[in-house]
Amino acid sequence: MPSSLHRPWFSDPPSMRGSVRLRWMVLAVLLLAGCGFDEEPADFRFLNPEPETIDPGRVSGQAGGRIASALFEGLCVRRHPDLQAIPAVAETIETTPDGRVWTFHLRDTVWSDGRPLSSEDFRFAWTRLLAPKTAARYANLLFAVKGARAFNRGEFTDPSRLGLRCPDPRTFVVELEHPVPYFLDLCAFYSLLPVPKHVVEAHPDLWIRPEFIVSNGPFVLDQWLLHRRIRMRRNPRYWNADAVTLEIVDAIAGDHANTNFNRYASGGLDWVDSDGVPAALVDRLSRRPDWHTAPYLSTYFYRFNLRRPPFDDRRVRQAFYFAVDAQSICTNVLRGGQLVAHSLVPPGLPGYQEVHLEGYDPDRARRLLAEAGYPDGEGLPKIELLFNTSESHRQIAEVLQQQWREILGARVELRNMEWKVFQATVQRGDYQIARGGWIGDYLDPSTFLDIWESGSGNNRTGFRSSVYDSLLQEAATTVDPAERMRQLHQLESIVTVQECIILPIYTYVVTNLYDASKWEGLEPTLLNTLHLGQLRRRSMEGER
Repeated sequence: MPSSLHRPWFSDPPSMRGSVRLRWMVLAVLLLAGCGFDEEPADFRFLNPEPETIDPGRVSGQAGGRIASALFEGLCVRRHPDLQAIPAVAETIETTPDGRVWTFHLRDTVWSDGRPLSSEDFRFAWTRLLAPKTAARYANLLFAVKGARAFNRGEFTDPSRLGLRCPDPRTFVVELEHPVPYFLDLCAFYSLLPVPKHVVEAHPDLWIRPEFIVSNGPFVLDQWLLHRRIRMRRNPRYWNADAVTLEIVDAIAGDHANTNFNRYASGGLDWVDSDGVPAALVDRLSRRPDWHTAPYLSTYFYRFNLRRPPFDDRRVRQAFYFAVDAQSICTNVLRGGQLVAHSLVPPGLPGYQEVHLEGYDPDRARRLLAEAGYPDGEGLPKIELLFNTSESHRQIAEVLQQQWREILGARVELRNMEWKVFQATVQRGDYQIARGGWIGDYLDPSTFLDIWESGSGNNRTGFRSSVYDSLLQEAATTVDPAERMRQLHQLESIVTVQECIILPIYTYVVTNLYDASKWEGLEPTLLNTLHLGQLRRRSMEGER
């Protein structure tokens, strides 16, 4: 082959250079067009990891929940910023004195395709959430509904036996097996959002694609470019459309803090959370007026896979826990005000006395590992630590890798994955130790404790305990508030102290960057929710 074919374009003879340059210019134009530089600009752009799904019945993470909550609206919605659950699609709400029967009278509203929304859409969505074939990770949220647990377990298949009734298209009645103090909070959560029965039945596996999806919330899905952007437009058929001030909203995907921050700093993003805050810049950024922090009902932890050796041995799990110096991670790595997690349930929930875990103890860690048959790490197999791609996750994983090597003699290999792949891998149980975290779904300790039930789709550790399951059901039916809190405390002790199925690292704080002079409705909340339909632009002044 003639060597001239390997020359760069700039070394071509003069007769060829023009055509080569022309090809590059055409290619550049096509790339720019494909990137959408001539598109209508968004009113608001926020950082959001690529969601695993936006199907309310299958969403199990904040990334998908933010999108689902912008596209759909439930019986209730959380008012920003106090998070009180207020009527939404439900215009009025009634309940019996014992709190076991709830009647929701729906507004006269429609789906984005103009079809009337009816109570049957709610019954269909909730039944679908509970159906075994859906494999919804949040099915347990509805277990208080009459017959729900048995239906989810496949003990009967007739959905008419569930405590969900539709006396008429505008009335939805829910019968509970026992009172649920936070039931209206649940009715505002994304898993209980309605889905369009007529579309889901027509396109069961494809209905959330832009060409098929219809929704009933403040926005409709306009475009989904994988790993790049989800674009939403204001829904003109939303019942409260006049109160929605944003026309176009973009959720921008991004895994790397430096890249995300650069986008924000250059005006390409209006809001970023901690995934847009490089650790090296925390000290400087924390002094800026666009830095906003607040307490957060969320805990960062690592989950052990109890089905994989050596973590099928509780002593090994405990050894790895006591070998972690979480304070050094908060002080030297994170530096954003995070607090060492002394429990799974974050402090501050009214009426609850959280468990206080003992902390870093290298001698105890070595002793436990020796008792398990691995003195100084001898014979301990290589450990794989899994985390989703993020600068802060990697930095924490590297600290753990070092601490476990120095204290336990453990060989730890780090493995990172893009968010969707990570989620699927953990769900399959294909890991030994995996990064985890839990954000409270409602303001009650049970939101951190229900997930460890044997049948919960959010468990993902292999932990199964009939004692835990029984106590969890007992707490769910306990009427006395003080006794119920005592039972929940006991449940937390099982998960953390007795069985050590997770390794708590720190309690989050909300860390957001945004220009408060431009936006009203972005104030950080305990759940760090984004209420896009309630967001307002203050003025056009003060642009970065």
